[in-house]
Amino acid sequence: MLKSLTILLAFQALGELLSFALFPSIPGPVLGLIALLVFFFIKGGVPADIQSTANVFTANLGLLFVPAAVGVVVFWPVLAEFGLVILMTLLVSVVVTLVGTAWWLDKLAARFMPGEVSEGSKNE
Repeated sequence: MLKSLTILLAFQALGELLSFALFPSIPGPVLGLIALLVFFFIKGGVPADIQSTANVFTANLGLLFVPAAVGVVVFWPVLAEFGLVILMTLLVSVVVTLVGTAWWLDKLAARFMPGEVSEGSKNE
């Protein structure tokens, strides 16, 4: 199991390195998973030791949700009292963020790329 954990962590580290050096917009774990998938294709399948380690992780995956569930249970009275206000605040903040980001993008595109994006989309 130690060998397979080392392999999995090495691919995650490789993904973080690739993310830092070459693809900063893609999360490191995603790049690590892609590299691991390529490794599995080259090997012709998932090695048995990595498969058994992955089975242990997936069998205990539910443990990762325990802290979130405990937080919901602990703060249930607050959520029951202010749930609608929290939901409305989240919805309004998402809409304001999306509209604000689109507005800024339009202004920056008009300034830094005149005639390419902003004005071209207005003429259509």
